[in-house]
Amino acid sequence: MEAALIQKYNVAAPRYTSYPTVPYWDHESFSAAKWVEVIPTTYNAFADEGISLYIHLPYCESLCTYCGCNTRITKNHGVEQPYITALLKEWAMYCDILGSRPKIKELHLGGGTPTFFGAENLGSLISHILENADLAPHAQLSFEAHPANTTREHLTILYALGFRRLSLGIQDFDPKVQFLINRFQTPEQVEKVTNEARLIGYNSINFDLIYGLPAQNLQGLTDTINDVIRLHPDRIAFYSYAHVPWLKPGQRHFTEKDLPIGDEKFALYEKGREMLIDAGYQDVGMDHFALKSDSLYQAGQAKLLHRNFMGYTDQHTHLLIGLGVSSISDGWTGFAQNPKTVEAYLKKIGAGMLPVEKGHILTNEDLENRQHILDMMCRETTVFENGIPAPVKERLLPLLKDGLVFFDDTTIALTLLGKSYIRNVCMAFDERLWAKQAEKHLFSSSI
Repeated sequence: MEAALIQKYNVAAPRYTSYPTVPYWDHESFSAAKWVEVIPTTYNAFADEGISLYIHLPYCESLCTYCGCNTRITKNHGVEQPYITALLKEWAMYCDILGSRPKIKELHLGGGTPTFFGAENLGSLISHILENADLAPHAQLSFEAHPANTTREHLTILYALGFRRLSLGIQDFDPKVQFLINRFQTPEQVEKVTNEARLIGYNSINFDLIYGLPAQNLQGLTDTINDVIRLHPDRIAFYSYAHVPWLKPGQRHFTEKDLPIGDEKFALYEKGREMLIDAGYQDVGMDHFALKSDSLYQAGQAKLLHRNFMGYTDQHTHLLIGLGVSSISDGWTGFAQNPKTVEAYLKKIGAGMLPVEKGHILTNEDLENRQHILDMMCRETTVFENGIPAPVKERLLPLLKDGLVFFDDTTIALTLLGKSYIRNVCMAFDERLWAKQAEKHLFSSSI
């Protein structure tokens, strides 16, 4: 039965870090002027809530060939200061639009490789950001780090500025896999950074793992997860590898023949999930696991889990401002994305322009569908107060038959089995996807 389900539902599907998903944004109805109207409207409507801030640091010294992120490969660290200067100019523009001193509830440094930047430069960036803002009580500050280049100085300087969360990209410890994906770090390096962070005072450490990588097999994954369990991180993100070589040519370093697919790939997921559950980790949302002591698990139990462009979070804000190249901002009723190349981003900043390149203003229907997808992703259930629309019900009927969901006239809920197919379930609410079926590859496979 499971093999048949994998074959049936292993289709291209969005990860739903937003709705509508980026390929279905209506750019023609969007303008920078409309985005500038969205920001203070949302900010003032939820003034007590605070904002989330995402800062994209795109630079890496080498290309990880599995990576789907927006990166710039260079060993020239002279790029750090000009980029930081641009980020601070962009932040000043947003502060002017907000019209008052913002309260930051959540701040995350992503990439790229944030720890490509020197510790003093990162400290300077955050210090200047906070000169024009206040940290909300219990604000959560986090950063992504490469185990091979994260220093005690990185950890110490960022801790002094309020950072308490750290996410280490591991993916897999198997040397054969690391060679193919050009990503190298040893268990010893990860252990060293983890122990140093805990001694300094970091209280939530996440490890990123990926299943479905080239040359990955059950024994290698088992060894990797045993090493991970021994280090006892507070959270684990256990992602499906997204093979999108039409978007990321670096993924052509290997071929589809190197990839575990179908039953073989699902067996990797099942083995990893089983090992994590047996070790005391709780299944929290799509691809995420956490100890019961971690706030992500506690938010899930309290039905307060949220999902945005940074993934799952226990902080919910209606305004997320993204700074830097390719960053996406979310004003709840609108999205805006910055240019995808460093040159185009710096050019707009240099001209004194808010560096917005494209976006989407949500319709009332978008907002309703967004909420249903969020509810399903974060709470595993959603309610249509006026009854489930006939098209949605029709799309759900095969999933009901296969035991992935159950529903009555108004309420839809995931089953335990359905949690492994949540992306497929959420597609039932994606009216923009159904209205305009893709004519080319847009998304990775759901499993």
